[in-house]
Amino acid sequence: MTTDFDRATLSDVPFHAIVEQSVAGIYVLQDECCVYTNHTFAAIMGYTPEEMIGGHLTKFIAPHFLPEVLRLYYKRLNADPPSIHFITHLLHRDGRELLVEVHGSRILYRGRPAVIGVGIDATERLRNEEELRRSREQLQQLSAYTHRKLEEQRLSFARDVHDVLGGMLTSLKMDATRVLRRADSAELQELTRGLIALTQKTIDTVREMSEALRPSELEHLDLAAAIARELGEFSARSGVPHTLDARAPTPVRLSPKRAIALYRIFQEALTNVARHAQAARVRAALTTEGDMLMLSLEDDGLGFDPAAQGRNALGLLSMSERAREIGAEFSLDSAPGAGTRLRLRAPLL
Repeated sequence: MTTDFDRATLSDVPFHAIVEQSVAGIYVLQDECCVYTNHTFAAIMGYTPEEMIGGHLTKFIAPHFLPEVLRLYYKRLNADPPSIHFITHLLHRDGRELLVEVHGSRILYRGRPAVIGVGIDATERLRNEEELRRSREQLQQLSAYTHRKLEEQRLSFARDVHDVLGGMLTSLKMDATRVLRRADSAELQELTRGLIALTQKTIDTVREMSEALRPSELEHLDLAAAIARELGEFSARSGVPHTLDARAPTPVRLSPKRAIALYRIFQEALTNVARHAQAARVRAALTTEGDMLMLSLEDDGLGFDPAAQGRNALGLLSMSERAREIGAEFSLDSAPGAGTRLRLRAPLL
């Protein structure tokens, strides 16, 4: 069967060749029926053009999506709007549901309104995108779970180290002190004093290990104090001086989850400065603006290209994920030779 549309296109051979050889499907709908389709669109559906022409939309649209297609069809016929771009659910000849991206517009065919459209099979692309979205959600959930379990383990280890091991060392020091009081020779007294000094040094080391695992300041949600202590230890280890602008109220009004996440991000960033930046100075700031907390860390070191990190970007990814988990905005500006600046913007309670 040759339609008026076919005759119109056949009279213009170049146009007909373009339509029939197009990698996109082209169709015309009128009276809720297909009155024209090129071979590409028919092939998407599993038909020949002749088999589709005259077929009602109910034959080609997934039943659950038919009301939406009819709604959009009449909106285009009424030029409200004249063109619409959307994903439709079509039925393949073998019964499979297809996701087809279409762009339809109102035209006049045989003197009456009709809809001409262009369609591309997007089934595989959209399903791949959905699978990728689910994978990203699962990875984000795994990351959040990993961070949560890691913090629980750090808290448990910190308490065991401080309370159990610290308590045992304190008892050892007290026993050594009693031995010193009973020592009746200079040699034994000297050995006992050395044992006491070594025990005290071990106690101090255990306390430092416990603080590194879980700063005691965070137990009281004093993020500013924890950051100040971390900066002090950084400068003591590296010899790099620092400044801290801490104009946030003390203690900062943060939930335990946000306080811990912000501290870990800052800790990771400071570790990166010590390892890679070769900085001469470090500047940090902790301020508030309305109901938001601003935390920044800036160095004047070597800098780097964030887009070229590749496998070395795991630390940046971890910081970014921690920020996302607490609803914080994370940004990092750096360039070779221009230092690095990290900024965090997190909601207060």
